[in-house]
Amino acid sequence: MALTPDLPEPKHSSPLRKVAAFRDLPSLAIPKRIPNQPSYPQVRPQPVRPQPEEKKPDETSLSSALPPSPQDINGRRAGRSINCWLSDLPDVDDHNMFQFPDKIGSPRPAYLLDSLPYNASFVTNAAFQPPEPLPHRYPDTIDTFATYKYRNTCNLSSLELHSPFAPLCPDRKSMITAMSSGGRIGNDAPYMPRDCDMRWFSTEEICEILGRFEKVIVIGDSMMRHVIGSINVLIRKDIGYGAVTDWNFSPEERRDCFCNYQFNVKACSVQGIYKTSDVVLNDPSSLACPANTVDVLIEQMIRFPIPAEEINRLRDHLPSTKPSRPYAFIFGHGLWNDLDLQATLDWLDQVLDAIISKAPWVSSASSSPSKLQQNEVKAQNAALWPRLFLTPNAAGKDKPDEWLVSQGNKALMIFEESVGIEVNRRGVEHLGTWNMSVQSSKFDGVHLDLKGNLIKAMMVMNWLNMLEVEHF
Repeated sequence: MALTPDLPEPKHSSPLRKVAAFRDLPSLAIPKRIPNQPSYPQVRPQPVRPQPEEKKPDETSLSSALPPSPQDINGRRAGRSINCWLSDLPDVDDHNMFQFPDKIGSPRPAYLLDSLPYNASFVTNAAFQPPEPLPHRYPDTIDTFATYKYRNTCNLSSLELHSPFAPLCPDRKSMITAMSSGGRIGNDAPYMPRDCDMRWFSTEEICEILGRFEKVIVIGDSMMRHVIGSINVLIRKDIGYGAVTDWNFSPEERRDCFCNYQFNVKACSVQGIYKTSDVVLNDPSSLACPANTVDVLIEQMIRFPIPAEEINRLRDHLPSTKPSRPYAFIFGHGLWNDLDLQATLDWLDQVLDAIISKAPWVSSASSSPSKLQQNEVKAQNAALWPRLFLTPNAAGKDKPDEWLVSQGNKALMIFEESVGIEVNRRGVEHLGTWNMSVQSSKFDGVHLDLKGNLIKAMMVMNWLNMLEVEHF
């Protein structure tokens, strides 16, 4: 196959466009767009690019919806397809590329508030379409871990966790449904939501999303502790020790709790980071987010009835008057009560009661969860009170035999479906994790490894990103 001749350097003023031409991105060659083919409107009309005269039309008609793969980025061969992909991006400078708010607590970015155009590039007979050539989808197509500490040592790329495609889910309801019901093409393959895609955010975007909230409070068991641990990996840009308190590690702990083993519940559960304020206090230089903009914490509550001291600790995090930014609550429960549905609902009701009794501003609805069940409309129309319930992971092959009936995959699937119905009656949204975790590696048949937990954390970030904080 003949090589593409040298092309003049494109006149892209944005440094990001120049950098993109040298990044290792997936390849997805697509045929030339057919003028009469039905499609959604383009983001903006694209100028006609002249073709080199010495090339045959059929050889120069191919372009890429994404820049070429690492195997193709070799000298002159990458020039033509990269230039075509870059030309599809709107002409905006780096400062305004993502249109993020200038201050913490401002409304969400513009791309979430406006209608999202579908990708006009269409590949016939393809299972998945390439992601939209829009600025906010650029991080989805690159290895966002490229600048993370220990990225090469741990040998992990974000592209191994998520493969982007079009269309992006347009609203929070479709996003939650898609993330809950997606799948993988093989064990530990990239996870793909069903019907529409989720975002894979850069660390800068994650900091901006978390900065919209006064606090993000995670409540639950060890699985939920791993969610906050994964968020810390992302905001510390550290794959090796991002989820653990490495600032006070002994040499043995640095060896035993490195990379994937940060989430080994037998060796490294005590060393997990329970709140970002501990990072600010002990290792502030490791936090990639601007100072005093992010506050994420976990309160472990694993059994019902909940001990009084645990309820009091939760109440201590809540102000009695309405803050300037909303609080978000993420719940997880089930295995410690042996997937007893009623025990889980009683646990949730007790937590919701505790929150409302200390912070009545979170909801204009009745403080009694039982009354919320009787008046679902009132609960849904209450003041912005973001709440998300995560059900447990799928069971793995290493799950102890004595739990295969009461906590096996059949019981977990029934529990996930039942919890989704019941928590919605309380105005709580539900994110299922069984589909995401069934083909993911687990340490003990229960707890996900680093890869699986990072995907789960990114799913939570997508939910947070879609919340209408401008209505608070």
